[in-house]
Amino acid sequence: MRDYKKYDVWKISHELVKEIYIISENFPKSELFGLTSQIRRAAVSIPTNIAEGCGRSTDKEFARFIEISLGSTNETEYLLLLSCDLGFTSEDTITKLNATLNLIRQKLIQLRKKLLNNN
Repeated sequence: MRDYKKYDVWKISHELVKEIYIISENFPKSELFGLTSQIRRAAVSIPTNIAEGCGRSTDKEFARFIEISLGSTNETEYLLLLSCDLGFTSEDTITKLNATLNLIRQKLIQLRKKLLNNN
């Protein structure tokens, strides 16, 4: 079984989740069960699916969980855009977090290709 904690992409996405939790603390309380919950779940899904994929027996199965993580990067990116448009967070914060998301996306794509080429 693979150790998800050894993957740089998992480490980076774990740090992103912590940052998302910090910025979403400042969202309006009326969004606690709306945007706050949704953006946290989307961000958490990235490292969670990497971890779950590590527990799968084949590279092809692992690659499927990497695809899910990729989808979650897009969801998180959109929700950050929405939070900025609604005035819940700054453009500077979004720019920084989007740079992290782009790095995660890049690493996920590389990992997925590697896994699928092993088959």
